[in-house]
Amino acid sequence: MPGIYVHIPFCKSKCSYCDFTSFPDKICYADSYMACVYREMAMRKDELKGYTFDTVYIGGGTPSVIEPNLIAMLMASVRKNFQLAPNPEITIEMNPGTVSAGKIDTYLRSGINRFSVGLQAAQDRLLQDIGRIHTFKDFQQCARLLKGRNFNADVMIGLKSQSVQDILDTIDAAAAAGASHISMYALTPEEGTPIYTDYLNGELPDGDTVAEMYNAGVKKLRSLGFERYEVSNFCKRGKESRHNLNYWRRGEYIGFGVSASSCIGNVRFTNTFDLDEYFKCLISGHFAVIDSEEIDREGQAEELVMLALRTAEGLDTNKYFDVAGEEFFVKYADVLERYADYLDVQGAVVKIKDEYLFVQNSIICDFLQGEK
Repeated sequence: MPGIYVHIPFCKSKCSYCDFTSFPDKICYADSYMACVYREMAMRKDELKGYTFDTVYIGGGTPSVIEPNLIAMLMASVRKNFQLAPNPEITIEMNPGTVSAGKIDTYLRSGINRFSVGLQAAQDRLLQDIGRIHTFKDFQQCARLLKGRNFNADVMIGLKSQSVQDILDTIDAAAAAGASHISMYALTPEEGTPIYTDYLNGELPDGDTVAEMYNAGVKKLRSLGFERYEVSNFCKRGKESRHNLNYWRRGEYIGFGVSASSCIGNVRFTNTFDLDEYFKCLISGHFAVIDSEEIDREGQAEELVMLALRTAEGLDTNKYFDVAGEEFFVKYADVLERYADYLDVQGAVVKIKDEYLFVQNSIICDFLQGEK
């Protein structure tokens, strides 16, 4: 089933690694911004009346930085304009430094049933170095408020001065706090972000070191009962993120807010990244889409390969045939032979072996470029 994404582009301060669309100096516009999001939803109501949405994901930025009543009004707008499936998964991202018991109570009353908490590291020296506004104690307090709830903890690897033991301790801390899902991401220094300077100066761990960190983290997570279902995502049994699984299975989704992306009926479109332009469009009653492309059959097939090979379930080549109209094992015979030691082929399903999943990018690139 398709999903709904809502982008809240406000935060208290921008982390040194952040390349997302966020505006730490414009939170005063939150009320006006959310009014525009509600309006955008109403404008999409008729075209999406035949859809039933299984997930809602409120991301950012830092959604928990704005007043909780705005989130409650957002969920009211979702229900007013769209059909939700029974027992939908509804997630909100939270920074531990912006959480309170009152906010969580409002979220729960508005129907939110999954929380994604930005821990990143359990060491305050690392949190301070990357510009996080919270401490490890803030995370622990947030976890206590979420006790018994379904929540994810983000863990970042590849930070300056970070050790393998730091990562293992962070994973232990997240699990002990009650996280049922842990996302372990390798830092990607993006040009234009402050941390990119550290990368240029050679102050960040090299690729081999990051791979060692990742492999150690995978072993630790497995020992704690977390199963990997995508290269960066691990969970207790049955606690997969349904919203993200929909992305990786190349499902449909609609995005609302500045910079939000959508994929409906094999048409991908993206909203403007400019906050003022977003306001201008919605106030005048127009969509804020700046880029729209209909994905042809070849593009759909490539996306299917790229996304499915990131996951533990792999690529169902029968689905590939349905999309592409040609046999996967024929088209990619040369690439399959080249990577025979890296792949696990079980009937119609092709997977990247568990031990090579971290380096899946180079393998997937060859599939997309190395046709027979």
